[in-house]
Amino acid sequence: MTHVVSFPGLGLEFNVNEVAIPLGQMLGFGDYAIRWYGILIALGFLLAMVYVSLTVKKMNIDMSRLFDAVIVGLIGSIVCARLYYVIFYPGDKYIKNPIEILKIHDGGIALYGSLIGALLFGGLMAKFRKLRVPAVLDIVSLGFLIGQAVGRWGNFVNQECFGTPTLLPWGMSSDNTGNIAVHPCFLYESLLCLLGFVLLHFFNQKLRRYDGQTFLLYIVWYGAVRFFIEGMRTDSLMLHVVNLRVSQVVAAGCVIVGLVLLFVFRRKTNLSGCGSPEVMEAVGLIKPEIDPELEKSTIFGDRPTEEESEIEEAEKEEEKAEDEPETEEGKPEDEEK
Repeated sequence: MTHVVSFPGLGLEFNVNEVAIPLGQMLGFGDYAIRWYGILIALGFLLAMVYVSLTVKKMNIDMSRLFDAVIVGLIGSIVCARLYYVIFYPGDKYIKNPIEILKIHDGGIALYGSLIGALLFGGLMAKFRKLRVPAVLDIVSLGFLIGQAVGRWGNFVNQECFGTPTLLPWGMSSDNTGNIAVHPCFLYESLLCLLGFVLLHFFNQKLRRYDGQTFLLYIVWYGAVRFFIEGMRTDSLMLHVVNLRVSQVVAAGCVIVGLVLLFVFRRKTNLSGCGSPEVMEAVGLIKPEIDPELEKSTIFGDRPTEEESEIEEAEKEEEKAEDEPETEEGKPEDEEK
């Protein structure tokens, strides 16, 4: 399906096709196709893995064992993303026809479900492979931000997950929005995830004081981002009991739990990889830096160099020669008498 997407305030217009490769049409077996949404999610996953592979050595994590945890986490994320959507889907569509649950290619996955599945199943596999789970969560959370920043552009291609009407210059309109300019929520989340990645990457490399701290900051950051964005969206899943957006409730819970744990662990210093130089030195990951000037010092002061010692010796010899008494030949005749 093709959408004509425009940003009236910016004078921009795009023709966007949801389908990248129409396999069924090309090979003659139905309407199966490779969509841009799937390609963008796969690209986000690939870029996240590239980042992890370049950073894993600094975190002192074995890449082969981490890869096992990532694969299991990926499978768990797909399953849980679908189940999360089905559980909170309004109406009885999936109750009346359970086989519809398996038709994931027709759409219907939830990002929070994918995160829960990835953390749960990937974390269990990391534990089984004898990895430090908090350190794994730190590096994986940065990969999540990369994947989310890229994958959200799939919502742009599908023209979904947009917000309420707006008069802002970057308002987006299309046939799915009723040709009314609305908040491009996909863009907000993509940019905020990119900003979060930059900030947390720097923190992870230079300021992290214990394994798991970067992950806690991630759930606080992303929870706050989703709470803000979900408040503008018009297609959020709702709780069945009360009229609240599911994602906002989960986001608020993430922020609260993350802040509480950051406060509880505020004095913790336990690193297994890169982070604060002070803590890395304390736990023996790096050698302490010694001032070259201090290396020449002794308890009695600075140790003189060999050249300085020779000069001092020569000066002492000269002083000694000057202080010696005059010889007999040098005495006057009066004194001899």
